[in-house]
Amino acid sequence: MTLFLILVIAAIVLGIIGAFAEGLFYLLIIGIVVFAAALVYLGIHLRRSGRHSRALR
Repeated sequence: MTLFLILVIAAIVLGIIGAFAEGLFYLLIIGIVVFAAALVYLGIHLRRSGRHSRALR
């Protein structure tokens, strides 16, 4: 879960810098890609933990 939070924070920082710094629009795109990767990671993490907790019951 820590990795997810770090990825989200990095995406937010990159997005803000990319949106406001002139000529650094590519950082906004990288921030969006990092945020999407964080969501994919969260989905995989939740699916694994959900399957594991059901097996223990």
